[in-house]
Order: sequence, then structure tokens, then C-alpha cells
Amino acid sequence: MILKINNNRWNFIKTIALFLVVTPLILIFFVVITSNKNSVVLFENFSPKLSISIMTFYFLLCLVLISFGIYWLVMQIIAIFKLKNEKTKAELMLLKSQVNPHFFFNTLNNLYGLIDKDAQKAREMILKLSDLMRYSIYEGEKETVTIQEEIDFLKNYIELHQMRYYKEISVDFKCDIDNNRKVVPLLYIILLENAFKHGIENLRDHAYIKMELKTSQHEISFTIENNYEKNEKQSGIGLGNLKRRLELIYPNQHELTYSSTDSVYQARLILKTL
Repeated sequence: MILKINNNRWNFIKTIALFLVVTPLILIFFVVITSNKNSVVLFENFSPKLSISIMTFYFLLCLVLISFGIYWLVMQIIAIFKLKNEKTKAELMLLKSQVNPHFFFNTLNNLYGLIDKDAQKAREMILKLSDLMRYSIYEGEKETVTIQEEIDFLKNYIELHQMRYYKEISVDFKCDIDNNRKVVPLLYIILLENAFKHGIENLRDHAYIKMELKTSQHEISFTIENNYEKNEKQSGIGLGNLKRRLELIYPNQHELTYSSTDSVYQARLILKTL
């Protein structure tokens, strides 16, 4: 709508400018034809005062038209940037809404089976799940959160997973951080979810996840490692989601790398300070 209104205004201004430019030319042409002269002196039949007034009017009019043209161009550029910004925000909202939905479904299925077997454990899982969903919905809408809030969310996620399983799993999470540093919410959860889904979920014994999160003056570094079945492929929509979010939020300010052997997968995400 903004572009359409601006275009209509611009067309109106162009019409006036064309009229004001063409009118003197038509008058000169008319004078040349009717006076049988080879050339004409503009305003020769007018008094000097009137001639100066007319020339001043046209000069000021040209300035006004140029000003309107510059204003229109600036407004178009601003409108384009606003549209791009709105498109980026809409895409980020969509990407955030896709974060680990299948985990919530799996947990609900576990809860259904636990209600009759272990009501106390089911209640604890409901509270944990409620905390996770609350964070995803409310804190996930914010542009940034403290890194400590993100760590607490990851720990709740880990604890809920540990409650789901009936097997021994090892999760080691080391943190060396500045608690006041800010980070975009729900980035690390994708890598952690990937480690559970492709590693611990499918291993019967000796399943582990090792994580390290640390901050320095100019960056935030997160490393996660997990073992997995030899034929298991570490991929999925989540990693594509993460890559796109990083491109939108941290353009040229992040490093996301992966490495793997036959049974160990490692991912590292470095964020430059915003």
C-alpha cells in the first residue's frame, strides 16, 4: 500500500514537472513562429522585475521538484528495508515454531504410559515439560535472553530426558560463562536435541553426551559431542533450521562446524559478540 501511494504521488509530480517544463518551450516556439524571427530572447517583452520574478519562480519550483524526488526515493528505500525486515522476522517466527515439536509429542506419549505405573514420576515430568513449553513460548519470543537462562532451559531438557529413559545415560555439561551475556534463545537446543535423537535414543549401553559452553570477550563457544550407532545418520530438519536462523541473526558472525568418526559426532557453534 505504501509503495502504491508513493507511486501515485510520484506520477502526479512528474506530470506537473513535465507541464512546467514543456509550457515555456511551447510559448517560445509560438513566439518564434508568430514573430518571423530566427531567435528569441526569453522575456524580452517583460520588465526586468517581472523577468527576474518568473525566473526565480522556476528556479524555486525546480528545487521543490528535486526535493520531492529525493524524498520519494528515500521513502522507497525505507519501505524496501521495512519489508525485508518484516519478512525476516516472519521467517524467524516460523523457524522458532518448528523447534523440537516431536520431542513434546514423544514426552506426552511417555506421560500417558506413566500415569498408571508411576503417578509421582508422571507429575514431575509434567512440571518439567510445562517449564520447557513456557520458556519456548514466552522467552523464545524475545530477541535475546541471558546465557544463564538458556543454560537452565538446556538443563531442564536434559533432566526431562533422563526421566524418560529406563537406561543409564551420561550427560556432562561444563560451563564457564559470564552470566550477563546475551544470546538468541533456542539455538543450542537444536544441537542438544540432535544428540539425543541420533545418539542416546538408539544406543542401549554406554550412551553419552558431552557439552561445553564458554564465553570470552568477543565470542560465545558451544561444543557438543555424542556417540551413536555406526549406521545412524546425524541430520534432519532441525540442523537446516539452525543454519537458516544463524544466517538471519548472525550474518558473518558465526561458525558452525561438524566432525564425526564411525561412532562419535561433534558439533561446534561459535557466536561473535553482537
